[in-house]
Amino acid sequence: MGGWRDMSAEALEDQYSPSRWSPRLDRDTIIDAHLAVTAAGTERARACAQTSLHVPYGDGDGEKLDIYFPTDPSGTFPVLVYIHGGYWQCLSKDSSGFAAPPLVSQGVAVVAVGYDIAPKGHMDSMVLQVRRSLVFLVEQYPRIRGIYLCGHSAGAHLAAMVLSTDWTEFQVVPDIKGAVLVSGVYDLEPILPTYVNDALNMSREVAQRNSPIRHVTPAGPAACEVLVAVAQHDSPEFRRQSLVLVLTWLYPSDCWCSPGCILY
Repeated sequence: MGGWRDMSAEALEDQYSPSRWSPRLDRDTIIDAHLAVTAAGTERARACAQTSLHVPYGDGDGEKLDIYFPTDPSGTFPVLVYIHGGYWQCLSKDSSGFAAPPLVSQGVAVVAVGYDIAPKGHMDSMVLQVRRSLVFLVEQYPRIRGIYLCGHSAGAHLAAMVLSTDWTEFQVVPDIKGAVLVSGVYDLEPILPTYVNDALNMSREVAQRNSPIRHVTPAGPAACEVLVAVAQHDSPEFRRQSLVLVLTWLYPSDCWCSPGCILY
């Protein structure tokens, strides 16, 4: 079986359209259901948790955080930083607080990160914004003891890019203890000919520069625990992407991301 480079544009569109892979709901219905569930969950979280909403970590319109504090914030506490998906061009932090209630009740803060989505934001700037959001948290909230990243879809990609950061240029090293990456795209080249890139307008160079499978650093995944997860009904390409990421991080000397490497 050939790799993604042998697929037609139509096949790639299908592989990178998650809503087409639901066995129960059609693609329009499942998107609406997802939006409704996350929005309702976030509304409940804001009603029951102590929050600081729309906290600016930079000057950009999208550079804001929603912070859900632990029920008892008197001491130090770990923080879960959630980075939303939406193919880098939709969704927002405003519906990303749904996981907060059970965590804040156990002494964990939850932070939903906002960033400038496409077409206003481009891939380089989005990666930089998420990195800078962690620097802001470390500098502004000294009671944080341990950061755990969680990202879904595009958010998983951004979280993986955070793990590859050379923090020396920021003069701050966040204490990242773990990460959960769910249904992410870690090699951006396959999406270049798809509808996903219409708003992103990435070149091949930009896609390669922002592909986590091409960036493995000593300060990255080796320094913390990382869970790479796929959903039961994710497409074969989404599953392959996660597998290649794991193999690349486990065995960096092998060229798992090369064009001739075919994994299914």
